[in-house]
Amino acid sequence: MRIGCAALSLAVAGTLLLPAAAAQAQTAPQMRVAQAAGPEDSSQNRRYRRPPTRIRVYPSYNPDDVYPRYFPGRNAVRDCTATYVQEFRPSGTVITPRMNCFWRPG
Repeated sequence: MRIGCAALSLAVAGTLLLPAAAAQAQTAPQMRVAQAAGPEDSSQNRRYRRPPTRIRVYPSYNPDDVYPRYFPGRNAVRDCTATYVQEFRPSGTVITPRMNCFWRPG
């Protein structure tokens, strides 16, 4: 019973003091007016701006890539043949797919 009474009295005191504290906390901020700098001040504030650094990027083609190492022509077509071959491994003989591709004129 006493705990409930104490909690109720704290809640009432908090609701009465909260608007008074909020009213005191709100004050208008001081505003300053900025003035434009004259021509003599702007020449002193100019800074030299360096151009951005340029980095050259060169493509590197791996021989295993799809792109040819030479220019096969405008209408070139990639011609591929796929077969299965036997591979002898320590675990036993297995059949694996193999693909052979070349460029031909289209």
